[in-house]
Amino acid sequence: MRQVKLGQLVLAFCWAHVRRDFVRVGKGYPELKDWALAWLLRIRELYCLNRERLRHAPGTSERTAAESTLRQQVATMAAQRDSELAVKTLREPCRKVLESLTGHWHGLTLFVNDPRIPMDNNYGDRLICGPAVGRKNYYGSGAEWSGRLAMMLFSIFATLTLWKINPRSWLNWYFEACANCGGSRSL
Repeated sequence: MRQVKLGQLVLAFCWAHVRRDFVRVGKGYPELKDWALAWLLRIRELYCLNRERLRHAPGTSERTAAESTLRQQVATMAAQRDSELAVKTLREPCRKVLESLTGHWHGLTLFVNDPRIPMDNNYGDRLICGPAVGRKNYYGSGAEWSGRLAMMLFSIFATLTLWKINPRSWLNWYFEACANCGGSRSL
């Protein structure tokens, strides 16, 4: 991505996606289940430590202590990763996941120095889940105007949901306002 290479954007990566890589190894290779579970526990601990840090106001001694503990966990995970990668007999599925972890480490750990950055993009994924799942139901509609309409409606519904406004109530209000105007003027 050009903007990342130019330093205009910083790319943060998602711990939930990394976690899924370890789950896949554990499920796909029963003999590696314990190895995968150990990494899943490390990731869970990272989430817990970050939540604990965010519970405290910036500048407080509690926040400082929590940040120190979080940084230590990140350093411990990096050391464990590097130690395992140095083992020549490490199984290929494990090596592949740990090499990916190494390659994405900078973007995965941005949240440590900037608490505004979430550890994962699950919130964003949930926002687009409806359109992503629904697209399979829209095959065959084919009209470009309907695609544009769907895009606008998904954007409106996501915004309403973000602001905790019931989309159904809002649509009722909107259509009643349209009917009251007789469709002849803008609202």
